[in-house]
Amino acid sequence: MNDFILQALIGGVLVALAAGPMGCLLVWRRMAYFGDSMAHSALLGVAIGLVMGLSHSFGIIVICIGFTILLGWLESYGNLATDTLLGILAHSTLSLGLIGISLMHHPVNLEAILFGDILTITHDELSWILFGVCVIYLVLYTIWSQLILVTLHTDLAFAEGVQIKKIKWLFMGLLSLMVAFSVQIIGILLLMALMIIPAAAARQWSKSPNRMASIAVVIGVVSVCLGIWLSIQLDVPSAPCIVLCSTAFFILSLLSKVR
Repeated sequence: MNDFILQALIGGVLVALAAGPMGCLLVWRRMAYFGDSMAHSALLGVAIGLVMGLSHSFGIIVICIGFTILLGWLESYGNLATDTLLGILAHSTLSLGLIGISLMHHPVNLEAILFGDILTITHDELSWILFGVCVIYLVLYTIWSQLILVTLHTDLAFAEGVQIKKIKWLFMGLLSLMVAFSVQIIGILLLMALMIIPAAAARQWSKSPNRMASIAVVIGVVSVCLGIWLSIQLDVPSAPCIVLCSTAFFILSLLSKVR
């Protein structure tokens, strides 16, 4: 097996490990559109990272956190629905990112940022992804039960003394980190698919939060491996193959429920 294929498999599996539980939380909290909007804003983060001479990931984290803060402010002081605000912010930040990158003279592979290029992943990027996955799992291990309680019953969580705002901000921070280190793997436009689709498929086969998260991880890992194999065999982009493999699992889960 070539080194670049092995690195792609390792990187994809690492992302799938984090995408499983994070995707389940997005599904439970009905925040799929929020996650997708945040992923769109990542392009502006790439542009800011280039302007500051820093890594794409740093710029993406800054923008994702700023995106969340701005959304919260608009929800508090505006009279528009959340999905409307998300649509405005997502398309505005995506457009700003496209314009910013086009005005620069830095060589940027825009197609790789938008759609991912897992087969070009480097050792340094693998190290960054591993660090991000470890951080996500450490924080989730610490606050998992509180996250589940806040997700399922906010009033009960408040009565139990859970710091709801703190837990929500920690989750937003984890989502920002997830977006930052996943862009190279799956791309901005397809990122949320690797989080939402395996979680949606796992929901059909599980009756508890922990089991759903575990099954989502398995589906994500298998989808990554199958997707990379298909992309090599068919000589087509890897990210769409990964997403279609996870979609096949979702369809299979629906058919199994029908029977």
